[in-house]
Amino acid sequence: MPITEPLATTTAPGAQQAAPGPAGPHPAEPPPPPALAAHYYTDPALAEAELNAVFAKSWQLVCHESDLPNPGSRLTAWAAGREVLVVRTDEGGLNAFLNVCRHRGTRLVDGPEPEPKTAAAIRCPYHGWTYKLDGTLVGAPEGRQIPCLDKPKLGLFTVAVESFLGFVFVNIDGTAAPLAQTCAKLAEQVGRYAGGDLVPVGRDRIHDLDRAEVQGANWKVAVDNYLEGYHVPVAHPGLMRLLDYQNYRITEEAEDYVLFQTPLRDKPSSNWRERLYQRLTSTMPGLRAEDRRMWRYAVIYPNTLLDFYPDHVLAWTAVPAGQDRVAVPGGFYTRRGSSARTRLARRLNIAIGWITSDEDAELLRRVQHGIRTPGFEPGPLSRREAGVGWFADRIRADLGSTEGSGERR
Repeated sequence: MPITEPLATTTAPGAQQAAPGPAGPHPAEPPPPPALAAHYYTDPALAEAELNAVFAKSWQLVCHESDLPNPGSRLTAWAAGREVLVVRTDEGGLNAFLNVCRHRGTRLVDGPEPEPKTAAAIRCPYHGWTYKLDGTLVGAPEGRQIPCLDKPKLGLFTVAVESFLGFVFVNIDGTAAPLAQTCAKLAEQVGRYAGGDLVPVGRDRIHDLDRAEVQGANWKVAVDNYLEGYHVPVAHPGLMRLLDYQNYRITEEAEDYVLFQTPLRDKPSSNWRERLYQRLTSTMPGLRAEDRRMWRYAVIYPNTLLDFYPDHVLAWTAVPAGQDRVAVPGGFYTRRGSSARTRLARRLNIAIGWITSDEDAELLRRVQHGIRTPGFEPGPLSRREAGVGWFADRIRADLGSTEGSGERR
């Protein structure tokens, strides 16, 4: 998926956001927290620990509500190293389970499917054990031949599930506070962009890991890159022509999320595609006039990345595919009733995003290569990289202090 990163803030984590202004030294502000030590990105033991200490304890983005349109709709997705099965109930709600039969461990539903399957029950393809959409075991062929068959105790393993801004999240260990609670202010800021009424654009889907691009870096390198704009003047000439680099800012920062925004430049770009986008930019139904020339980006810890554009929403996630590889599945969404002008602007915007994505993929590869150098440790962060410091503090808190431990690989 395109990785169009937000421009990082000049405000240190936890501080009140000041009005945006020209970049420069701010001696009265505390420096950003330090970046993660190199072994956080290179030590296989830490990569294994993250499954339970980071991913299983947090909300993981798996799909959009539009992917489950009808009662009985179901799909599979990966979260914290487990495959989960998400279903739409008869009442219109959502349930999620580990995608494994309680009898012999058979994978219940293959996925992803071109279109979500729909059925009134979940039936194991091996021996026919059958479950209701709430996970209750209701049928086991020749049940009298199964000693100690206790159907109430043999329901599917449940997984916490929540719809937030129309996107579906799961929490493997069930301990995460509701997103509606921890991200309430984020919903106030960007709720008008999102919701269950969004419709997908194109074939890409958040849950479709098989189609996702895989990049040559640790997943945290990808999130770090999204959280800072310090590299934009050097690495992204298109974004420098298009965005007002000096007027970025964080609009909301909390323990569980960061929200950025950056306006488009008034000066026409020298590139025809970018210049045409600047001219045509217009909004989806439901947005405000001030949204027309503003791009917004949110990170929900640890690995949910949401781009809020005037003409569409891009939702994606950074899924570890190995210690030094990351899959970035995602999907584009818009609102019905968008004008022809908005639809054309969206096509231009997505094309621009793919260029940025290719540039970022090369940057991530270079970072992962470099941080494996024996003895390397990161230098101090710029205030434009304050989001990187916020993320580093969260990772250190979840994994515990590992400074000075682990191999430098």
